Amino acid sequence: MLLPLPPQSSKPVPKKSQSSKIVPSHHDPSEKTGENCQTKISPSSLQESPSSLQGALKKRSAFEDLTNVSFEMTHETLYLAVKLVDLYLMKAVCKKDKLQLLGATAFMIAAKFEEHNPPCVDDFVYICDDNYQRYEVLNMEIDILNVLKFDINIPVAYHFLRRYARCIHTNMKTLTLSRYICEMTLQEYSYVQEKASKLAAASLLLALYMKKLGYWVPFLEYYSGYSISELHPLVRQLNKLMTFSSYDSLKAVYYKYSHPVFFEVAKIPALDMLKLEEILNCDCEAEGLVL
Repeated sequence: MLLPLPPQSSKPVPKKSQSSKIVPSHHDPSEKTGENCQTKISPSSLQESPSSLQGALKKRSAFEDLTNVSFEMTHETLYLAVKLVDLYLMKAVCKKDKLQLLGATAFMIAAKFEEHNPPCVDDFVYICDDNYQRYEVLNMEIDILNVLKFDINIPVAYHFLRRYARCIHTNMKTLTLSRYICEMTLQEYSYVQEKASKLAAASLLLALYMKKLGYWVPFLEYYSGYSISELHPLVRQLNKLMTFSSYDSLKAVYYKYSHPVFFEVAKIPALDMLKLEEILNCDCEAEGLVL
């Protein structure tokens, strides 16, 4: 039986200020129900030296700087660009000196797919500090598309997160907090193998706990299709990520969500581990009673 929904929040959506270089997308592409593009780290992606792999880890964090500093892009473009890199490295080997080229080209492909007015090729050559020629970017674009067999209509966590938030009519501040949690995972390879829908549900669930909005949990469970017990291990990981993340080296996400236009959600402290366990145990007991 469909759960009744409370009236939608009337809280206005904040407008973008001039200091914010990334804008939420207002277009609503059809929701993707399949998740056949779950990424796994393959042996081919690990054939490079440890220093090359370390370089790949650093390049993941560079997407945020590319999004925030260089262009006004939607969140969907950011998520898709990271996913394209992960899927490419799953099937092909990329040398260390080509990682920047791979990242910029993946971003260009994602922009073509998601943006109304994507930047041109020369713009991406420029932001690479002219380390590569125009023909190299075009050749890498062909290589990426061939490796992925032109299948780039990939479900990303941001799509699911937006869908869940609409279903349970969460307010904008809670949604922004869940976006911050979810975006933090883009910098970590340990979340590559998580399904986009599950990662989105766990991010929103942790945001509900942090905002003391536990009464929304049954609604999220219903619309996401995941039981709360399924999400708890991932929620623990996310809370640990929020607790122990170092903002000395990877600052872009933290600084962006510390801005007033994003309600300064990055300044909300993560849950104490013991407190989180109490909340999770209470939810498990309530779930058991319902069953």
